[in-house]
Amino acid sequence: MNTETQMTAVADNGVNTEALIGARGAFAEMPEAASFTFRSACEWKEGTYNINTINGYFGLGQEHARKQSFTIEADHPEVFAAHDRAATPTEIVLAALASCLTGGVAAVAQHRGIQLRSVRSTVEGDIDVRGILGMDPDIRNGFSAIRVTFEIDADASQDDIRALVAQSQKRSAMFDILTNPTNVAVSVA
Repeated sequence: MNTETQMTAVADNGVNTEALIGARGAFAEMPEAASFTFRSACEWKEGTYNINTINGYFGLGQEHARKQSFTIEADHPEVFAAHDRAATPTEIVLAALASCLTGGVAAVAQHRGIQLRSVRSTVEGDIDVRGILGMDPDIRNGFSAIRVTFEIDADASQDDIRALVAQSQKRSAMFDILTNPTNVAVSVA
């Protein structure tokens, strides 16, 4: 095919980047509309088992209801004398990071015209449970390290794929939450 008749490839990764770019323009004109508050309500069931329900959020200057409620169950494995009915909260955090980065890869690829065939991210986190159990005050309760590995098959060079992942990481809310201090207030109503 000669260069005069060659068509520009259009990626279809299922991400509406035109809408996202349009939102950027709207938020530039009305920055107060860009302030969102997301929430989850967690109800204890028994032992270490609980269920989170996610629905409404505040954004664009008003409350919004989702089309449906979503639930996330959490528990602990049997090795911690629990019933192992669901993922642990720490595993849910790893899943949130994987989901955020993987979705970001799709959005960046769409914006850059790169067709994805498959994307798989594996996230591992190291934790010393002696901290959680109060055995050593010098051992933190949370992860000491997290590793994310991507396997991406796309119509792009390895350098372009690495750039997709780097841009996704740069814009990931979950990556930011995990790598920067966040003010967390805990109270009893």
